[in-house]
Amino acid sequence: MTSNFAIALVRRRILHLAAGAAALPAVSNFGWGQSYPSRPVRIIVGGAAGGTSDVLTRLMGQWLSERLAQQFVIENRPGAGGNVGIEAVVRAPADGYTLLLVPTTSAIGATLYDKLSYDFIRDIAPIAGCIRVPNVLEVNPSVPANTVPEFIAYAKANPGKLNMASAGNGTSIHMAGELFKMMTGVDMVHVPYRAGPQALADLIGGQVQVMFDNVSQSIEHIRAGKLRALAVTTVTRSEALPDLPTVGDFVPGYEASAWFGFGAPKNTPAEIIDRLNKEINAGLADAKLKAKLADLGGTMMVGSPADFGKFIGDETEKWGKVVKFAGIKLD
Repeated sequence: MTSNFAIALVRRRILHLAAGAAALPAVSNFGWGQSYPSRPVRIIVGGAAGGTSDVLTRLMGQWLSERLAQQFVIENRPGAGGNVGIEAVVRAPADGYTLLLVPTTSAIGATLYDKLSYDFIRDIAPIAGCIRVPNVLEVNPSVPANTVPEFIAYAKANPGKLNMASAGNGTSIHMAGELFKMMTGVDMVHVPYRAGPQALADLIGGQVQVMFDNVSQSIEHIRAGKLRALAVTTVTRSEALPDLPTVGDFVPGYEASAWFGFGAPKNTPAEIIDRLNKEINAGLADAKLKAKLADLGGTMMVGSPADFGKFIGDETEKWGKVVKFAGIKLD
């Protein structure tokens, strides 16, 4: 019962945020026109419909459709930690008509997977960042800790006895926890689930004790008292949970977040990249769209293609160190 209730709440929240961002018609195969875009554009999402990445892409796709007078069609290609979607974009023509929703896992996967058929930094051209979403360090109320220092002390007094849930190996939720383990020296057992809602349901039910979940997925359960939030994982406090400190307040240098942006196949013309960057940044400044993105718990990532490219490079290096420290490897 608890599991079904928690999953239903998450789905209901995501569906509410997706209002007005309905799916658009399928892509047609017309040739190039004099100006871009002269036909519908695909945005490939390496995750299933209904999640944060999907909702974000539909909101931004609707914005781009209105601004550029062409349909931006969302195509979900879940599988292999987002690699299926990335590979589809890497193989696509570099003409601006196939774009990629770039998530945190694109930086994590560079080290996590041994047998990738692509090099993300080499093969995907950055267009623009979009939003950063904090994770929140939260525990089942049975855990006798109300602050981060109390939690660290309890975990060190009970090595290997705390189960840390995640939405799967290599997700931002997982890696936020591994970074915490690396920087504090605590010993927690990672329990990967197939999806965030299932992990959240078991955290509420007490089958696992701790999770570094996305704020947007957990906030209603925190407000209802079903979970105890200890801190957010970003450098600054979250507007959604303004009373919570940051993990970095107690663990200097700690920072982790889920983030999303957009990319295209390498060699996509610079004028197309620049135009898309301009329109995405305009969306991030628009009051109505900004409010919808803020409902996802996100803060805006305004900047140039070069800014986003540098950010991806820095994140790839950072998470590569965590993956190696934790000894995680996937085929």
